Amino acid sequence: MPTLSVKRDALFQRLEKTFTDAEFDELCFQFGIELDEVTSEREQVTREQGEQAGANLSDDVIYKIELPANRYDLLSLEGLTRALRCYLGMSVNLDFKVTKPVTKIIVGPSVASVRPYVVGAVLRNISFTQASYEAFIELQDKLHNGIGRKRTIVSMGTHDLDTISGPFRYEALSPSAIRFAPLNQKTEMDGNELMQFYQNDLKLKKYLHIIKDSPVYPVILDSAGTVCSLPPIINSDHSKISLNTKNVFIEVTGTDKGKLMTALNVIATAFMEYCAVKEIEAVEIVYPDHTEVTPDLSARLESVSVDYINRSIGLELSAQEIVLNLKKMMLASELGEEGKISVSVPAIRSDILHACDIMEDVAIAHGFNNIPRTIPGTNCAGAPFALNKLSDGIRREVALSGFTEVLTLTLCSRREQFDHLRQPDTGNAVILSNPATAEYQLVHVNLVPAMLKTVSANRHQPVPLKIFQIADVVLLDAASETGARNERHLAAVYCNTSTSGFEMIHGLLDRVMAMLNVKPGEYFIEPSAIEYYFDGRQAEVVYKGTKIGSFGVVHPQVLSNYDISDPCSLLELNIEPFL
Repeated sequence: MPTLSVKRDALFQRLEKTFTDAEFDELCFQFGIELDEVTSEREQVTREQGEQAGANLSDDVIYKIELPANRYDLLSLEGLTRALRCYLGMSVNLDFKVTKPVTKIIVGPSVASVRPYVVGAVLRNISFTQASYEAFIELQDKLHNGIGRKRTIVSMGTHDLDTISGPFRYEALSPSAIRFAPLNQKTEMDGNELMQFYQNDLKLKKYLHIIKDSPVYPVILDSAGTVCSLPPIINSDHSKISLNTKNVFIEVTGTDKGKLMTALNVIATAFMEYCAVKEIEAVEIVYPDHTEVTPDLSARLESVSVDYINRSIGLELSAQEIVLNLKKMMLASELGEEGKISVSVPAIRSDILHACDIMEDVAIAHGFNNIPRTIPGTNCAGAPFALNKLSDGIRREVALSGFTEVLTLTLCSRREQFDHLRQPDTGNAVILSNPATAEYQLVHVNLVPAMLKTVSANRHQPVPLKIFQIADVVLLDAASETGARNERHLAAVYCNTSTSGFEMIHGLLDRVMAMLNVKPGEYFIEPSAIEYYFDGRQAEVVYKGTKIGSFGVVHPQVLSNYDISDPCSLLELNIEPFL
C-alpha cells in the first residue's frame, strides 16, 4: 500500500478546516484510507540517525497516510485534498479543461520494438513553490513505482518547455548515436557510457536492465536534435525543470497505452491548479499510421442498478440517496430508466472498472459503520456446498481405508506435468504469463505430478506409503466465463518395496464406489494406453458411459524421472459426476 506524507497545516489549509489528530484519523477511516503515523521531520531523522542529526530540522507535523493501491489520484496532496473536499461536501472542480494542441510528438517506427507508446501534455504559465515543486517530483516517483511497475510499463519525463522546441521526435537509436548530458551532470555521454556511469548509482541502477540489452534505446528529441530524455532511465540536464520554470512539457512513454494515459491524467490534473489559467494544453501524437491527441479527460458513462447496490451492501437506499452518496465520491450521477443509475466517471478515477466499484463507493460514502450488521442469508439453509460435502465423505472413507491425506501446491512446471509423465503438451493447461520460478509455470491438469513429488520427498518414510488427496485441477474451457474450469479430483498412491500394490489401488476404487452407492453395472473398467502407466497394468474407469479416471502401475521411466526407486500404483478419479 503506498504511503503519502503531507504537512498537516498545508492539508488543513486546503480543506479550509482544522481537525484534531483523532478527528482526522476518523475522517480517514470513513473515507477508506488510514492515518498511519503522526510525526515530524525532526522526529523522523532523530529516530533514524540520532538526536544531533535532527537538531536543526522542522517540528511541523507530518501526516503519513496509507492509500489504496489503485487510487493513483490520491498520491499527491493536491489529489488527496480534492477527494476529501468532495467527500466533505465542499466545492471541487472536476471539469478539466483541455485546450487544442500546439506541441507535437512524431513517433518513429523504430520504437515499436522497445517502448511503442507515448502520450503528452503541457502546463502553461505554472507557478511553483518549493513545496509544490517537491510534490511534483514526488508524484512522478510514486507513479513510476506504482502504475509504472518500477518504470517497466510507464516512465515519464518533465521538461522546461522554454529550453527546447517542438515538434518533438520519439525514436529508437543505437546507444552510440545518443549523446547528451544527463540530469544534474555537465559531461556529455553516449548511451553505452551512460549505462556504465549509472551502474553503481543507488537510485538509477535498478532501471538500467529495462533497455540495457536492447540494440536500440528510446529517446525524445526536440526539433534541433537536442536530447530531452532517455526513457525510462533519465532526463537531459538541458531541459530540467526548476522553481523558475513557467511552461512544463510532460511526456510519458511505455508499453501499456491505458496506463500511460492514467499516469498522465493524474499528474496533469493534480498540478493544473498552479497554472494561471486552470487548463491543460493537449499534445498531438503522430504515429506512422494514425494521429492521436492527449490527454483525453472526458468522463465515461457507466450504468448500475439501484437493486444491485442495495442488495450488495444490504441497505434500502433510495435512488436519490445513492446519487448523493456517489457525488461525495466524485461520481456525478442521475437516475435513469428502469431503476438504473447513470454514473459519470471522471478520467482520474481509473480504479472504477465495474459496477462493484461504484457499489463500493456508495458503501464508503454511506459509512461502513452505518451498515446494519446481519447474518447473510443462503439459499440452502446454511448447508455446505454439495461438492464439498461429497469431498468430505470420500475423504473420510479413504482415510479409514488406511491412506494418509496430503496437501500439495496447485502449480507445477511444464516438465513435471508433461515431460516427466511421458506425455505431449495437451494444450489444455492454464499457463502463468509471468511465473516466479520455472517450478511454477502452470496450474496442474491432473494430480499425478503432485502425488509423485510427495512420494519422492518422503522416500525416507517406512513403507508401504499410502497417500491420497482430494483437490481441484484446472482446465482450459472456451465455454466458461473465465476461459477455464475447475474439476474436483481424487488421487491416491500406494508405494512399497516388494510390490506395486496394484490390487490395493483397485480395492480402493471398489471401496469408493461402494461408499458412493454405485450400483453394479453403472461402472466398469476397460484397457487403456496412458503414457505414465505400465503397459498392460492399467485401466480407465467408466461411469454411466463416461470416462471419469484411471488407475494402474506407474511406468518405471516416470518413477525414475521423479527419483522414486520403489514401485507405485496410482488412482485418479473425477468425483464431480457423483453429485
